[in-house]
Amino acid sequence: WACWKTYVGRPETDQVRGMAMNLLGLGLSEAGHNEDALSVQQADLATLRRIGATEPSLLDVQCNLAITYEALGRFEAALRLKQDVYSGRLRLNGEEHRLTFLPANNYAASLQGLSRFEEAKTLLRRTLPAAQR
Repeated sequence: WACWKTYVGRPETDQVRGMAMNLLGLGLSEAGHNEDALSVQQADLATLRRIGATEPSLLDVQCNLAITYEALGRFEAALRLKQDVYSGRLRLNGEEHRLTFLPANNYAASLQGLSRFEEAKTLLRRTLPAAQR
């Protein structure tokens, strides 16, 4: 929290403030303080949306938020975010871009975790040939 307190007075658009908020959320999550991490990550995402951050920045925070949802046992919420991140990367970078492969894998893993095996298999069958090239 000390790092965050150092930068909280800066404008929302300040890059260092944003990085401090992101690191606070990640640190809380890593320490197992997932409810606190969730609050920070949700606030971070709201701030980024409010200031008109780039879509890749929004997708990165959504990915972190999905991990926190999973840690809290909120698997459906995590799945929705992972689907959003995958769709966003697909739209931004295309099916054959390396930045699309990890979100595809994360989304497929969540589908599998929810016993939605056919959906996971379909996604991976579509993604794997591009990843192997």
